[in-house]
Formats: sequence, structure tokens, C-alpha cells
Amino acid sequence: MSQQGGKYIAPAGARLSAPAPAGWAEQIAAYQRGEFTPVPPRHAATVVLLRDRADAPPDVYLLKRAASMAFAGGFYAFPGGRVDPRDADAEIAWAGPPAAQWATRFGTDEAEARALLCAAVRETFEESGVLFAGPDEQSVVADTTAEDWEADRRALVSRETSLAEFLAARSLVLRTDLLGAWSRWITPEFEPRRYDTAFFVAALPAGQRTRDVSGETETTAWMQPRAAIDDHIAGGALMLPPTITTLRELLTFGTADAAVRAAAERPLTPVMATVEQASDGSWNLEWRL
Repeated sequence: MSQQGGKYIAPAGARLSAPAPAGWAEQIAAYQRGEFTPVPPRHAATVVLLRDRADAPPDVYLLKRAASMAFAGGFYAFPGGRVDPRDADAEIAWAGPPAAQWATRFGTDEAEARALLCAAVRETFEESGVLFAGPDEQSVVADTTAEDWEADRRALVSRETSLAEFLAARSLVLRTDLLGAWSRWITPEFEPRRYDTAFFVAALPAGQRTRDVSGETETTAWMQPRAAIDDHIAGGALMLPPTITTLRELLTFGTADAAVRAAAERPLTPVMATVEQASDGSWNLEWRL
């Protein structure tokens, strides 16, 4: 996706939302008449997991959200979800750039920045079984598939415990240095459910395996970005603009580490869509800074 005159233009052939989510026409019409009051976006975080290959660019991990989900049901996405208020816990053991540094990058305060990083790590563990934490600042846990780990994961999902409590009980340090802040997207104002989502990229830690553990998904898959894009264009995989855009941006990287290192230089200006209906009834989306 290219940037022109302060707005993002989708590349030719990209099907931004096919078919359009149910209710779009009515919501957009009400919004354009001034009858739809935008709801404040909730903070969320998502992680693009990358797995190196010897013969190709890194694979990316995708979840197909259950069709019954209220938001983006049936669409492919990366692991992620809403921020839990407890994600801002300042007592959490922390490795990597301090919260103040992350806050500067996201243009927010330290508590919110801390919550975004913790939500990214927590949601990734909840939805894939992958955990960015270790016994110290230089290591990462190698296996999270045993039943005791699964019990901890379920306790996080049910909110019986917080990420800080879980890590403290296991004497683990949050490895924020393994995450690269990639982008920030805000759901359009005409949507009844809105999110201000921080996107991160990260390499799959050595020894860890993804698992189809989320009750919110129909299927999961490691895919080559090009194959996922082609499937989307052909109509086989529905994706919202942030997902398809991120996949396109990852095409130029030969390794997961290269993508994570490149994240340090990326602007994190929020991107949000405006929409117009064409004469044929289709929707034209412009993603504005």
C-alpha cells in the first residue's frame, strides 16, 4: 500500500473487504447523515508471528476467526485482542526498552505503552501458546505445551489471573525486546465496535510451537505472505485492510530478524479509514493518517 497526499491507497487487485461486513450499508449511511455517533476506540494489540525458512522468506502465522465472532467473523487475522486494565501493572518484570521509550514511539503515556506491550504478549500466549518471556533478560522459555502451562493459559483467558501474576508465579521476565512495533490502525468511525490496535512483529522463539488453542478461531496456519495475499485476492481468504497491508509490507524481508530490526524505524502514526460508495454499490476505502 502506498502513501499519497496524506492518505493510504490500496494496491491494485487488493480486495479490502469481500464481501463487505454485514450491516455496513446501513451503518455508513447513518454515519454520513450524522445519525451515528462514533464510539471511542478501545486499545488492543496484535502480534505478527514470523518463522524463518531456509528456502523462502519467513512464514507468517494466521488465525481464521470463528464466523460467530461479532468483530471480523470469518476473517483471517494475527493473534491479538483487547487490552486488559491489569496489563498496565507496573510491577511486572520487564526486559527490553523501558516503558517510557515505548510511550515515546506510540505518542502516549507509560501506563498505556506498558499495557499495549503486555496485551501483545498475553494475547499471543492465549491464542497461540507462544510466550515471549524467560527466566532472565537473555533467555526465553523453550516449551509451553505441558499441561501446567495449558492450565496457566486457560487462567489468563478466563481472567482468573493477570499476566503480571502469571509471570511472577513462574519467576519469568517479560521480553519486550523481542517485539518490534510495526504499525497502528484505528477502526473506522462508522463501526459499532472500534479498536485502536498496535501491531507488532516477532520471531517465533526457538523451541516453541504454535498451537490451535483459541476458542475464537476456526483454523490456524503458517503461510507464506505471498500465498496468503494471492488467496485473499482470489477470494479464498477474507482479510481486513490492516492484515493484507501488513502481509504486503513483509514481502521484502528475507528473515524474521530483519523484519523485527526494521520495525525500529517505522512511523507509528495512527491510520484510519474513510469510505465512499461507488455507483456500482461497492465501497471505496481510503486509509488516512
